[in-house]
Amino acid sequence: MTTNGITRNGGLQQAKAVDGREELDSPGIKVWRLVLTGGPCGGKTTAQNRLATFFESLGWRVFRVPETATILLNGGISFALLTDEQRLEFQENLLKTMFQIEDTYFSLATTQNRNCLVICDRGAMDCSAYLPRQDWEKILEKNNLNEVDIRDNRYSQVIHLVTAARGAEEHYTKSNNKARS
Repeated sequence: MTTNGITRNGGLQQAKAVDGREELDSPGIKVWRLVLTGGPCGGKTTAQNRLATFFESLGWRVFRVPETATILLNGGISFALLTDEQRLEFQENLLKTMFQIEDTYFSLATTQNRNCLVICDRGAMDCSAYLPRQDWEKILEKNNLNEVDIRDNRYSQVIHLVTAARGAEEHYTKSNNKARS
């Protein structure tokens, strides 16, 4: 079931619409929602590709959710040039956009006739890392969102990868992502 973009079924059961509302159905097909998070150059893209190849070889369907911030920033937004108010509005819209993009993949995953892995390049909690705590709480309150639901119930699993920019600086590069600054 979904409330304010928060999926409540843990990804282990299939949701189907009955009389205009979602109900859970468990036909034995798994939908696993996985987040890869961590700093830049942490191996998210490599991990996503390897996991996709592995699970596809097992017969799973794999969907790859792109990083929402990169999509928006590659559209010409320069985060460094935004005012504090604009940054807050950007982060709120980023979160809403992320929910919509993820929910599109999550919904499609429940219609598959085989197990499905949805790999998200970053998750909703990542937004909180780029804001002062009070701004994050404003966004949650304004949008009637619950941090515990986002953190604990939206995804089946979150894997945090450590960035090469921490301890292995010689391997850190900005060259593979134009949105990095």
